[in-house]
Amino acid sequence: MLITPGLLTLEQLQSIHASITPLELDPACRDGIRASAALVQAAADGDAPVYGVNTGFGKLANQRIGKAQLAVLQLNLIRSHSVGVGEPLAAPVVRLMLATKAASLARGYSGVREVVVDTLIAVHNAGLVPHVPSQGSVGASGDLAPLAHMTLALLGEGEMWVDGQRMAAAYALAQAAIAPLTLGPKEGLALINGTQTSAALALHGLFIFEPVLEAALLIGALSVEAARGSDGPFD
Repeated sequence: MLITPGLLTLEQLQSIHASITPLELDPACRDGIRASAALVQAAADGDAPVYGVNTGFGKLANQRIGKAQLAVLQLNLIRSHSVGVGEPLAAPVVRLMLATKAASLARGYSGVREVVVDTLIAVHNAGLVPHVPSQGSVGASGDLAPLAHMTLALLGEGEMWVDGQRMAAAYALAQAAIAPLTLGPKEGLALINGTQTSAALALHGLFIFEPVLEAALLIGALSVEAARGSDGPFD
């Protein structure tokens, strides 16, 4: 299935929800991704403060971060937000999270490198499901905690589900011959800012509800027939 940012259809999302549908990024997206990443890298190489690139976050926005610590800044952001609890989100929900996050970042507005989008797609296509606890988030700028858990697995530090078995993400990635992602400037921020978890849960509910609605309509119609009722009230 070709992933074209901004053009994902409900039918495509339903296919991703239903099964492991191999995804492929539209090649036309790649120039925009590269250009966006180059802008962030230029900011990281420069001396001007740029929020989330070479500064702290939130109340620490005025704290400058040295160039040698920019990657650690992003890694620590992911680690510090991976604090969810409860049962894991269902595999179809996590598949939708991976796919919609890839589609969002591929628009070329977030400053991430191609490898970030490619890793999201590779993990999905390999049938790896990051372990994402279902409770605990901060909605101020997105689904921070669940997306942090998803990202942590891509880094090889979290956990994943493979064929129903829970295991260390590093092992799952190695078995699938996928290199753990190493974050560049701003990439941790880009990965956890967003509403992909909320969207995935909403889609999950919709796709579960659709056959229930169809069954309810059929049952209602047959019940009227069985009772030899009038169809007049439905006009």
